[in-house]
Amino acid sequence: MQPIIETTLLIIGGGPGGYVAAIRAGQLGIPTVLVEGQALGGTCLNIGCIPSKALIHVAEQFHQATRFAEGSPLGIRVASPELDIRQSVAWKDGIVDRLTTGVAALLKKHGVKVIQGWAKLLDGKHVEVDGQRIRCEHLLLATGSSSVELPMLPLGGAVISSTEALTPATVPRHLVVVGGGYIGLELGTAYRKLGAQVSVVEARERVLPTYDAELTAPVVESLKKLGIAVYLDHKVEGYEQGTLMARNSEGSPLRLDADRVLVAAGRRPRTQGLNLECLDLRMNGAAIAIDAQCQTSMRNVWAIGDVAGEPMLAHRAMAQGEMVAERIAGKTRRFEPAAIAAVCFTDPEVVVAGLTPDQAVAQGLDCIVAQFPFAANGRAMSLESRTGFVRVVARRDNHLVLGWQAVGVAVSELSTAFAQSLEMGARLEDVAGTIHAHPTLGEAVQEAALRALGHALHI
Repeated sequence: MQPIIETTLLIIGGGPGGYVAAIRAGQLGIPTVLVEGQALGGTCLNIGCIPSKALIHVAEQFHQATRFAEGSPLGIRVASPELDIRQSVAWKDGIVDRLTTGVAALLKKHGVKVIQGWAKLLDGKHVEVDGQRIRCEHLLLATGSSSVELPMLPLGGAVISSTEALTPATVPRHLVVVGGGYIGLELGTAYRKLGAQVSVVEARERVLPTYDAELTAPVVESLKKLGIAVYLDHKVEGYEQGTLMARNSEGSPLRLDADRVLVAAGRRPRTQGLNLECLDLRMNGAAIAIDAQCQTSMRNVWAIGDVAGEPMLAHRAMAQGEMVAERIAGKTRRFEPAAIAAVCFTDPEVVVAGLTPDQAVAQGLDCIVAQFPFAANGRAMSLESRTGFVRVVARRDNHLVLGWQAVGVAVSELSTAFAQSLEMGARLEDVAGTIHAHPTLGEAVQEAALRALGHALHI
């Protein structure tokens, strides 16, 4: 039998939360072992955030080239463009490889021992990986999440998850996306721009149901413009012989011929296969319950990221991982961010940070809500976009900013400014009085604050 490996910190899961925790622990001199069953970087780097944005970029470039072939107001003319999807996937894989290789190098640099294999929990101090036992003082669970599977649409063949959607060998003739959330719309839009016919089937009454209707209206308009068919209030019943079958709440059937079906029905915490039951941890639904320091109900057992529930965002997991490492090192830390920005990379993009107008009302807060349209922003016009807006929510009594929302071209890059202003407790006057560079999309942030104060300059 192999000798038991002794370590201070044992991390299960090498995704954004796990590897950041390991790097920070290494920086702090904490002996650390990281166990990962697949590739370092987890879902985000390998089959999620990064490769999906790479594919979205490929799709946008091809879409623009196609548009130029048909004539463009910019005066650009090109011959009929062609797409080599295998080369596109190879380019995407190259980005992923560089990032995961970089993560491995950083872990090695900071003295983290990486063990490849699937971990089985024995108790709160002992884990087994392929026959190798590891004993730790602190156990950090960072196992992430997995795609929700639908019993009526078992994966296999033409029925795929987002993982397979990111490595296409060919572009399908007709892709049906089951699920109108951010994953389904991001990938559905990308495939449409790559040349596929795309239909979206959503069980609820509108797409992106976690965002308010005003914010998602430009996205809905873009879907129509791109020719993506959207079937709302339809529940899928199955897929047979190239036909997806669904039915709306009134009982009317829907039949869609499709050579590929993408199941994008959300994600769930990955708690299976770990023997997690042996720890008898307190749960929060399907997720592991944690406190403000990411401590579980068992002493010195921690959980971060998607396995600890919503919001399932890589940047949340990273921040939690850093904090846990510092807590183990004896530093005083709590995970109580003022806001965590969420970004939807649709066309156009959507960003939400802090409270929305509806959430402010639900909390009984008297707020000022103001927005500035990109139709009045010079930079947006120069990017051929006049769709969307920036919206601010602030207390009426003291002008404390409580939330930001934006929809429009490249608004993902505004998310940092939104989160920072909320974290620093900015007031409308702080944002309005900050000189914003011209011409930039960020000017719409300043103008939204100015409008909330009653004196926007360009509208």
